[in-house]
Amino acid sequence: MSTMSLSQDASRLSARLTGEVVLPGQPGFDDARQAFNLAAEQEPAAVVFAGSARDVAAAITFAADHGLRIAAQGTGHNAMPLGPLTNTILLKTHRMNRVDIDPLARTARVEAGTVWSDVVQAAAKHGLAALAGSSGNVGVAGYTLGGGVSFLGRKYGLSASNVLAIEVVTADGQLRRADREDEPDLFWALRGGGGSFGIVTALELRLFPVTQLYAGILWYPIERGPEVLHAWRDLTRGVVPDELTTLGRFLRLPPVPELPAEIRGKSFALIEAFHLGDQALADELLAPLRALRPVNDTIATITVPELLHVHVDPEQPAASLADGLMLSRLPDQAIAALVSTAGTNATFPLASVEVRHLGGELGRDRPDNGALASLQASYLLLAAGITPTPDLEAPARAQIGAVEDALAPWIAPHMYLNFSETSRPRATLWTEPAYQRLRQIKARVDPDDVIRSNHPVPPAW
Repeated sequence: MSTMSLSQDASRLSARLTGEVVLPGQPGFDDARQAFNLAAEQEPAAVVFAGSARDVAAAITFAADHGLRIAAQGTGHNAMPLGPLTNTILLKTHRMNRVDIDPLARTARVEAGTVWSDVVQAAAKHGLAALAGSSGNVGVAGYTLGGGVSFLGRKYGLSASNVLAIEVVTADGQLRRADREDEPDLFWALRGGGGSFGIVTALELRLFPVTQLYAGILWYPIERGPEVLHAWRDLTRGVVPDELTTLGRFLRLPPVPELPAEIRGKSFALIEAFHLGDQALADELLAPLRALRPVNDTIATITVPELLHVHVDPEQPAASLADGLMLSRLPDQAIAALVSTAGTNATFPLASVEVRHLGGELGRDRPDNGALASLQASYLLLAAGITPTPDLEAPARAQIGAVEDALAPWIAPHMYLNFSETSRPRATLWTEPAYQRLRQIKARVDPDDVIRSNHPVPPAW
């Protein structure tokens, strides 16, 4: 289609929307196409801002009628695997952000563009908690479609396993409600199968009666990484209640004024802990780590909304590269490999390399769970480098690769979608039976592959 023809038709589409259409060359296009990760080079054929499910349906129909594909994006986290979006409409959903809490049923209905901070704040007013990620600015929809690992997950499971219903517009432009009774196959696919099966307009989520928890960080100089990681690994090898989630991390903080002076521009080995339940039990379990005398101990009783700020995630868009993997074990040799590639002697200093302890409900494969039924690994790793200038991209990418290569002997068979920020073989994301079922469902709901996602499932033609 010619640029002029697309422009004329896009104007007619825009007249039908509560949102609008922005084309290349028009004012605001560069801002419109931008993801949260500023390193993502997105060059779509058009950007559509959706304000309703009807807008979503109109955009999908428009894309299909014009031989284009369409990709939904709320915040633009994990945008790198999407690629440049050639011949694709980028559908922005962040204006769809209504949150409705049912305190008696302990549920939340959230629109597709909602970020976790909005859900957490709304639920907290009723003494309830959602299975949010580590950052409040992450979108609920993409996080949940990819599984959703919360710091409450060892107790309550994946976010995807706690979805009660999903409202989604499929490639035929029809709005469907998928749950265990209606559209059960689609419901199964959307819970952990990613965004290949339609564009979600709303989700209904289970909430939990949690108002506070015992959480925070043990801070150590980065040079003490080896002994700190060994002590933490020993904790995770013991009998750990589902109520306790911990992670070990190397963190290098930039010298920016937004950070407190005591951590600004410094590098640390961290242990983060998140405990639901009796503080005395948590103190007993954490005692060997406290015996190492951290330079700061911020573990305290906090509210659920405060939990969103513990992990020190970036709160504003930035250019970065990241990737992750799951580990079946973390023996001494694996810790040595992690220290050599992420600690003080790393060739290129990455901003963050974290290893989360999994297990608990995250590892239990329930019959009612979705395409990502559980995480069959002991640990989850994410390595990230900040790349404010293009010349930093190659060394950051090489160092992330060095971390992954060094830990290769202990990699679990499958990877977690939301921490996979590069394109991967599908066999590493789902079990073979799950992947084949996903392809069959894709062929039924989107045989022409109009819907595009960051970790695509092709139809089984």
